[in-house]
Amino acid sequence: MKVLVKRLMTVFIVSAAIGLCLNCLVKASARGRIIRDGDYSAVSDADCIIVLGAGIDDDGGPSPILEDRLIKGLELYDEGVSRKLLMSGDHGRVEHDEVNLMKNYAIEQGVPSESVFMDHAGFSTYETMYRARDVFQAQKVVIVTQSYHLYRAVYIANQLGLDAYGVSTDPRYYGGELYREAREILARDKDFFKCIVKPEPTYLGNPIPISGSGDATND
Repeated sequence: MKVLVKRLMTVFIVSAAIGLCLNCLVKASARGRIIRDGDYSAVSDADCIIVLGAGIDDDGGPSPILEDRLIKGLELYDEGVSRKLLMSGDHGRVEHDEVNLMKNYAIEQGVPSESVFMDHAGFSTYETMYRARDVFQAQKVVIVTQSYHLYRAVYIANQLGLDAYGVSTDPRYYGGELYREAREILARDKDFFKCIVKPEPTYLGNPIPISGSGDATND
């Protein structure tokens, strides 16, 4: 029994060490692509700004995390980083529609409807980046999310061949940060291997070039 316990402990320690190393690798690979000083000159010709979904509140409005992503995405739009916004989230059920909420938020802030694309099948960060490349035919993108999530998003996009940069938005405390950080380590490890295999997303479909009109994604 003692030998078995010792072997299990060894496996656990080795697995944890490998996981932490992969986590550090993902973060290190993406760090140079994250813009922190507000100088957007390097990305002023981006094909689009990708805003990642993050849930809907019980009142039907964006969650605090999503609202802050939207605010930052609109700030980048106003700064001229790109004239196209790609709102990517989960619209897998009629009663859960992140992307129309996100588009309507942008329109209410004065962004023309044709400038706002919706990715209805952005079920994961990996699927969003895959579809940004293959469905929306983007090449250079700026990704907006919170800093804990940004490393993985930028890493995935670059591994899929996108010229990707990231801008974080962390203006307030959301609660549950330790849980999200721990969960993100596991997600980075998972997506490290997924970027090696490169499986297709749940849905692809016909191309909807980001150079066209966002109204082509209206439902």
